[in-house]
Amino acid sequence: MASSTVTSSQPERPPRPNLAFRRLRGRRSPAEFAALVRRAAREIGERVSCDARYVGRVEAGEIRCPNYAYERVFLHMFPGRTLADLGFAPRSSVRGRAARTAPRALGAGGAERGAAAKAAEPQDQQNAQDPYDPHEAYDPQGPYPHDHPNHEESDVLRRAFMTGGGATVAAAALGPLGLAPDAVAAAVPPRRPGSTEAAALEEAVRRIRLLDDRHGADGLYRRAAAPLRAAYALLDAGATRQTTVDRLHAGAGELAISVGWLAHDSGRFDDARSHYAEALATARMTGDEGLEAHAFCNTAFLARDAGRPREAVRAAQAAQRAARPLGSDRLMSLLALREAGGWAGLADRTGCARALVRAQALFARGRSGADPEWMSFYGEAELEGLEAQCWSMLGDWRRASRHARRAADLQDPHFARNLALYTAELADDLAREGRPDEAAEAGMRVLSLLDEVQSSRIRTMLAGTARVLLPHRRTSGVSDFLDRHKALPRVAGA
Repeated sequence: MASSTVTSSQPERPPRPNLAFRRLRGRRSPAEFAALVRRAAREIGERVSCDARYVGRVEAGEIRCPNYAYERVFLHMFPGRTLADLGFAPRSSVRGRAARTAPRALGAGGAERGAAAKAAEPQDQQNAQDPYDPHEAYDPQGPYPHDHPNHEESDVLRRAFMTGGGATVAAAALGPLGLAPDAVAAAVPPRRPGSTEAAALEEAVRRIRLLDDRHGADGLYRRAAAPLRAAYALLDAGATRQTTVDRLHAGAGELAISVGWLAHDSGRFDDARSHYAEALATARMTGDEGLEAHAFCNTAFLARDAGRPREAVRAAQAAQRAARPLGSDRLMSLLALREAGGWAGLADRTGCARALVRAQALFARGRSGADPEWMSFYGEAELEGLEAQCWSMLGDWRRASRHARRAADLQDPHFARNLALYTAELADDLAREGRPDEAAEAGMRVLSLLDEVQSSRIRTMLAGTARVLLPHRRTSGVSDFLDRHKALPRVAGA
């Protein structure tokens, strides 16, 4: 029998500190080293959510072997070294660890349920599963089984499902995808929240952002309301340690911004405004300058889209005042672009051009450890795309289409939502520039992406392009685009 190969009574070896990894960190703080890890990940196209807590767990020996994503990042950071040189155990030695430790994690009264679940599994899953291998074990409820989840950091979320109490509420509402029923999400934790709940909240924010990057906002917005209510229930319950209180406030504020963006991108501007205001209030109460800058940044973008350009300029300038002490050139660059969008909406070409020059100069200074985690989307493609939007609002279609084409060419095709957005911008600019055949070709590329992207913003842009192209129906390719666009199914609530 498979169960005979593993006994839950076997004592677990205490973790041995990873001194080699600690030496590599040198005199940097764990947070500074985590920022270097995230930057190295971006350099090779990986997405890891490394923070000071993760670095501490590695150094304490709690993470004996990293998952494959972290392995690639560490070997990129320290070329010529092996995992053993970095103080990690061979991957084969950690296989089956989850199966051995799960019965203990279930806690009192849970052993029978763990044994029953184990007996129901295929034998090869019980013995061969590697909790550090993102290609072998994944949540069957998750729509993206080929993502590279951070299994070490997700240990916190898995334990939350198992141990009961307030952690159960938080994990049910916030993890792994934050799509819990409203009744559960609205429940108040029966005990004070701690670091487990704070980690679940932070993970929910990351997951919602990832899902939006991949597939757009329309299918996510209503489901994301549940974890947001749960986040504020955790705040109301009150944590004991100030560090946990700060994490919960920051996490709730970032989650409010993420949910606000889902509302924004799906055309629910009033809902978005409310969520951004909620995040701003949270930032002001706690003196969190980073959260305040983020809330004002998104408020500026919303104001521009809602036809309130003067408010967009004021919000972008307020964001810059809040962000200045943070020391992130990339953040200041993005905020200058938000200001440029407001000036463009006011038809102030000079003000827009000045803000664009400032944005480009700040962007050219490169990334730094001070860059907020939420800014991972802001690369050269986004810079080009936002500049294209500015020139488009000013009616300079030729310049707008040039930047939109660069944005589409630079965008990683893995993130379909942004690729569709930049290509839709290109199609519209080309149509208005008087190049209907090229516009139709770009529009067809967007239509081919709409099976996996749900964004009212993109659909609205495409509808505008179709109206501009109607007089050119006889032009090569335009008729096919118009017919296919007309056949698009309507999206409920869009």
